[in-house]
Amino acid sequence: MARISSELPDGIAGVRVLTSWLAGVHDVGKVSPAFSVQVNDLAGYMDRYGLDYKPALASDPKRREVGHAIIGHLAVRDWMVDDLGFARRKSMAAQLASVVGSHHGVPPERAQLSLARDRADLAGTGVWHRLRWFLLDRATDRIGGREVLARYRNVRLSLPSQALLTAIVIIADWIASNDELFPLRPVEALSREPEKPDDDRTRERLEYGWSSLALPAQWSAQPIPDDRDQLFQDRFGYPDASLNPIQRAAVNAAVAQGEPGMLVIEAPMGSGKTEAALLAAEALAGRSGADGVFIALPTQATTDAMFSRVRRWLDRLPGSSDGRAVSLRLAHGKAHLNDEFAGMVHRGRYGCVGDDEAAIVHAWFSGRKKSVLAAFVVGTIDQVLFAGLKSRHLMLRHLALAGKVVIIDEVHAYDVYMSQYLHRVLHWLGAYRVPVVLLSATLPPDRRSELLQAYDTGRGRETPGALADGYPQVSGTGLQSVVLPLPEPASSVQLDRIGDDLDMLTEYLSRHLSEGGCAVVIRNTVTRVQETAEHLSATFGVDAVTINHARFLACDRAEKDRDLLRRFGSPLGECERPDIHIVVASQVVEQSLDIDFDLMVTDLAPADLVLQRLGRLHRHRRARPTPVRQPRCALVGVLDWNTGPVVAVPESRKVYGEYPLLRAAAILHGRDTLSVPHDIAPLVHAAYGHTPVGPKSWQPKLAVAERIAADRAQQRRRAAGDFLLGESDAADDLCGWVRAGVGDVDDDSPQGLAQVRDGEESLEVLIVQRDVDGGLLVPDWVRHGGAQLPLDGPVPYRLARVVAACSLRLPYALSHSGVIDDVIRELEASRFTSFDKTPQLTGQLVLVLDQHRQAKLNDYRLTYDLRRGLVHDRI
Repeated sequence: MARISSELPDGIAGVRVLTSWLAGVHDVGKVSPAFSVQVNDLAGYMDRYGLDYKPALASDPKRREVGHAIIGHLAVRDWMVDDLGFARRKSMAAQLASVVGSHHGVPPERAQLSLARDRADLAGTGVWHRLRWFLLDRATDRIGGREVLARYRNVRLSLPSQALLTAIVIIADWIASNDELFPLRPVEALSREPEKPDDDRTRERLEYGWSSLALPAQWSAQPIPDDRDQLFQDRFGYPDASLNPIQRAAVNAAVAQGEPGMLVIEAPMGSGKTEAALLAAEALAGRSGADGVFIALPTQATTDAMFSRVRRWLDRLPGSSDGRAVSLRLAHGKAHLNDEFAGMVHRGRYGCVGDDEAAIVHAWFSGRKKSVLAAFVVGTIDQVLFAGLKSRHLMLRHLALAGKVVIIDEVHAYDVYMSQYLHRVLHWLGAYRVPVVLLSATLPPDRRSELLQAYDTGRGRETPGALADGYPQVSGTGLQSVVLPLPEPASSVQLDRIGDDLDMLTEYLSRHLSEGGCAVVIRNTVTRVQETAEHLSATFGVDAVTINHARFLACDRAEKDRDLLRRFGSPLGECERPDIHIVVASQVVEQSLDIDFDLMVTDLAPADLVLQRLGRLHRHRRARPTPVRQPRCALVGVLDWNTGPVVAVPESRKVYGEYPLLRAAAILHGRDTLSVPHDIAPLVHAAYGHTPVGPKSWQPKLAVAERIAADRAQQRRRAAGDFLLGESDAADDLCGWVRAGVGDVDDDSPQGLAQVRDGEESLEVLIVQRDVDGGLLVPDWVRHGGAQLPLDGPVPYRLARVVAACSLRLPYALSHSGVIDDVIRELEASRFTSFDKTPQLTGQLVLVLDQHRQAKLNDYRLTYDLRRGLVHDRI
């Protein structure tokens, strides 16, 4: 609330008055014919008191356009103008009125306000008007607010403060409207005088409701001790461990930051950036008064992995000041399928910290749109980007971030389209004075400057023109950048190039794994993964080849990720590393999974992604077979390395575009080794710079490809702007704040993701099976496999949860713009009444496989293979 209190002469006392008053008057617009006509049985009773209306209003099409929030908006503004002497426009009267008008999550449009003015019969005049005035007077006098409000005639609130006030009113409204917390009581006699709000029975109801709500305590960060190494040991359970240089620099920078700002931590893969960010978050929270942390990651898989790490950190973190539990939430569309999180929801709390402190998943924070309001949230980046998307209840997303430290991992991973939303969200976070920590292993200098500038514009200040160049480094707003020495000795990675031929790949792997070892082959598309794995299995054996990509069921993907960590994870854990094995995977292995291979083969990708992938090569210190004792990576996915300029395979060009692949090949041209991490910064700078790279003969093609890429980037920037929220100073009040927005968006719904993520359309389906008698079954290879599913009644919870985890996205061949409508129509033919009656399954598209795990869809035969995932073949 620091942002709001800083704008009021009375500080936090003024905030209490404003929030109490707004909560008390927000529904005053219900005193209107447009609202009251909904309950015709009460017409006679209201008529006795002069509150008459025409029953025909009930069917008036304009009535829905003039809801009680619109009428309340006008009533509050007019009352403040007439009774308290506020100006009608560009005043706090207009601003607080817009808060009342926005309390259902969508701020008023000017046209709606004009319509309400023109249609006085909808708002009601005479007694209706006087009763609204009476209620506004009464609410104001009950809290002693008249003198306070009168002092604010010349005070103006910022747009961020108005958004936060609206969010508080919405939450207060939801709490007060919950009849489990405040059970309804029968009205004993309509003729008697209504209860006074402060009588004993009302006070009892309030105390019962508040105690039943039992909100978790606020977290209060403790001061960072001088002994940083002891802090590190206490938080992460590493006895006798000490901070590495990047972690120490990050904590020191966070402690030194004079006011809330942004911190950027750039360091090699596997250098402990996550631990650095969590320790920095403690320091930043202590200085800013933040009472929570939001950690955002690129994907659901990386978010699930981070959730476990954050939970362990939270177990060791001092909690609330009074020893009560703080709340923790996993925030993405499939969070309910995460066994660890689901177990916390059912148990209500988990392992104690000391004797009396714990983190809990509070049920009230688990509802739609409210989940990110928990004190500690681990979620996908979409949950942050939604704060920049014009959508209903946007102010709740702002409130969810405004009181936290926000950590964004893998900040380099977001494309031009997503970056427009990221920049706008950083702008608003700057306006809210929210501390932000950005993490990256491969961040171009221009990109760092853009991110810092986005935040600083929200703060209303200039970003320093010259930023330090160096790697690794810790930089931030109001700080001198700290460039740290690179670790010695550097790791020299042998860089090989082999043709895009599966026999050549097999020979390469056979030669280097002759004495054993674990290799990873990273392909840019699922189809290439499947084809490669089949070929390698013929030589190395099915048991020696593992496949991992995004076209497995969600539950199978989760198990495959756990298996990767179990077999190829840190030697400090319970690692069951095989003697010889090959993992063939798509890009799912390049981000945030702590896995370690002896040998790598990768399709050509943009230079920063190649470096990200190299972070999974010799990641940990361990004994390795002699042929793979030196880190070695082979580049593939090019039609012919001996002709120039090289041409990436069509599948890769479709994913990344030609220019970043061609520039990556040019940067790496003639290099037989890479020095990691020493070469990371120079290569990333070259990849995203404009200095010519590569042989002279390549320059014409590079220039053409660059122009095409620039045009495409500009198109995506324009496309992102369609639903992009305006800047924090773009208007004087909330009216029209989300004009032409997208309406409702859910956690990771396709509709929401389509707005904040660029790319082709995709279709997600649930997989079930038919038995020979036409019955519906849980897929036979998953938990509860073969269990009968009802066709008419609701699906039992335990089975519904399993089926909800049997989701996957269809391949591009069945989801591109030319076929997607036909595919949806065909899938919708398999709608089941039972699914529509089951909350976890309603509205989902369903693909029904036969007993052979096959289905036909839009001229394709789909087969779900337990090893290969979903395979599609044209019929």
